[in-house]
Amino acid sequence: MSTVPGAVDTDSQPPLSIPLRHFVVALGFLLAGAGLGVADALGVAPGLARLAHLHLLLVGFVCLTIAGAMTQFVPVWAGTPLHSRRLARVQLWFVGVGVAGFAAALLGGRLGVLPVFGAAMLAGFWTLAYNVGRTLGSARPLDVTERHFAAALGFFVFLTGLGLVLAVGFATPLDLPVARTRLVAAHATLAVFGAVLTTVFGALYQLVTMFGQTEFDDADRTLQRIETVGYPLGVVVLALGRLVGSAAVARLGGVLALVGVAAFSVVLVRRLRNARAGRTPMLARYALLAPALLLWLAATVPAWLRTPLAESVVFGAPGTGHLLAMVVTLVLVGTLYHVVPFLVWVHRYSDLLGFEDVPMIDDLYDDRLETVDLVLVAAGGAALAGGDPAGLGSVSLVGGVVLATGLVVFVSNLALVVWRHAPESLSGGAAPGPTDD
Repeated sequence: MSTVPGAVDTDSQPPLSIPLRHFVVALGFLLAGAGLGVADALGVAPGLARLAHLHLLLVGFVCLTIAGAMTQFVPVWAGTPLHSRRLARVQLWFVGVGVAGFAAALLGGRLGVLPVFGAAMLAGFWTLAYNVGRTLGSARPLDVTERHFAAALGFFVFLTGLGLVLAVGFATPLDLPVARTRLVAAHATLAVFGAVLTTVFGALYQLVTMFGQTEFDDADRTLQRIETVGYPLGVVVLALGRLVGSAAVARLGGVLALVGVAAFSVVLVRRLRNARAGRTPMLARYALLAPALLLWLAATVPAWLRTPLAESVVFGAPGTGHLLAMVVTLVLVGTLYHVVPFLVWVHRYSDLLGFEDVPMIDDLYDDRLETVDLVLVAAGGAALAGGDPAGLGSVSLVGGVVLATGLVVFVSNLALVVWRHAPESLSGGAAPGPTDD
């Protein structure tokens, strides 16, 4: 969008440097993870490259972006100051150092230090949960987006606890009451379907209606209530079933979660279809994620009904992991195409509005590069996701290279926004205030 939304209170936002640093570090992890994925596919990556690749992208890019977005927009949407700016800065250091060290240890075969970096990640996400949770605690009543964020924070707490146990298990043999494979499945379930997709669903309820200039109707609200209750409950039950090895419990949780995904997907499609706004990078990518999510859903329903405990179906039907990853990638890329220029515009130009000519938000990024990265990411992601279930390794490899190239273009475009319009924004923020305690 080229205008500042009128339904948010930008006076409540933290200094620009806090969320922007989260996004910049997250984009660095995105490039590192994409490059490592290509190297792993070519067979030239050292150590436990696949696990490092997964943590760089899922924790480093996705979860750190979520941390920055929550830190920025919970105060804005709730109209209340962030509980502590200092803690928001601390969480970035903990998570950033933790992810980088964890990936380096996996690649270098230094498994003995994994608990140290796992503990750093836990400290970072628990700090996020406390800080944003305290901020949400002063906002009453919680709207649908804030309820999703609160649930996601709970998922972050539990999944990082399981993650630390797994990290310790790499360094020291543990006598656990459940098999390690079950612990891994529960950890992955809470991470992807709990922390990540719960946040994505909550954010899209806000963003699609705001930037599509549309509103929920009675049918949307009914479906929204089904998803809001059924989906988080389903994720908890699914993770529990996988942890204890109960197919019946996992199947029940899977059904509840999939019903929630289906309800959300219908709302998303209806709101995109009724959107009155013109094309934006955000809405273009949201329009692509809708069919991707529906394809993942259609493939996963029979898989989770048959064998919800199988290792091959942790992230959905066999071969659909990259399809689900594309859903998350399209959401984050599309959202960052608005969030980063919006934050820079508010910081650099909002006080000049009405006094001199200022650029629109959409003018801050290069629309030609945006089109190029959209084509490359969509084409590469389609080839990667399609090549996996078909067993076409060469197609998947080419798709991965094209996707990585598109992501490099995307990161370059956003980096130019910061470089050209607010190069000083990463060097510091506002002086400490009452919320810095």
